[in-house]
Amino acid sequence: MAPPHRITAAAAIAVAALVLAGAVLSMLDWRIPAPSFGRDYVLRTELPEATAVDLPAVAGTGDDRRPLVVIDPGHGGHDPGASGQGLQEKTLVLELARALRDELIEQGGLRVALTREDDRYLLLEERFEIARRLDADLFLSIHADSAGESSEVAGASIYTLSNQASSEAARRFAERENASDRINGQDLSGQSDSVSAILVELSQRRTQGQSDAFARLIEREGEGSLRFHPQARRAAALKVLRAPDVPSVLFESGFITNEREAQRLSSAEGRQRFAEVMARAIRIYFARSGELTAGAGE
Repeated sequence: MAPPHRITAAAAIAVAALVLAGAVLSMLDWRIPAPSFGRDYVLRTELPEATAVDLPAVAGTGDDRRPLVVIDPGHGGHDPGASGQGLQEKTLVLELARALRDELIEQGGLRVALTREDDRYLLLEERFEIARRLDADLFLSIHADSAGESSEVAGASIYTLSNQASSEAARRFAERENASDRINGQDLSGQSDSVSAILVELSQRRTQGQSDAFARLIEREGEGSLRFHPQARRAAALKVLRAPDVPSVLFESGFITNEREAQRLSSAEGRQRFAEVMARAIRIYFARSGELTAGAGE
């Protein structure tokens, strides 16, 4: 073993060398370059900001006392939605929405508006806000699904807002509106945030009941005409369904990754079948509430 004094001297020499090296590097202002990997392949895109959206035209009867249905074709613009079998969801659902609008107008007794009538992009909040600003009586968002690589999955699904999502949405809605709005005719101005949230949630529970009733009618009237997924009725935290005072349903019309279903949904016959079923469910819904004149619905 080396004598202790030699180890101490060697250590001292090593420390001195490190200090000297640090001083030299400092004088040279030497920097370790940051790795550039990953900086040149990240793609960025600017998302549109929420702005005041022009309200769409309302078609159908000119009587403002008649029920108003707002139909929302999902996606649009830079957001194509699902794709499969050479189809894009945004185009397919717009055609379905137009077919339903035309069917409702032809049958009469109702007013109808589309959130978009062309290939434009709308934020989810803008979609249900259009329904609220128009004082709509029913909101229907139309979509088409994708199963990725699986081409066997098929069938339509009907979504309503889940209870858990409803409570959270009520709280956020009250905060966002800052207690300066009206819900189902109830003036929230001057109320505390907690009271406003309770009033919004009570309204939303009532609206959910109406939404569920409409969803059941779609399933009932579509039996034998539309193909439903084995789990046809679902509830989820879908932002587009969060209007607290407009009964709202999202209808997944089917899987465009399934060849037969894609052909059906994109055909004139398939669109007409969809429109007839949905129009029948809508008219029965309003007839039950007494909002259609006798003989106008079931």
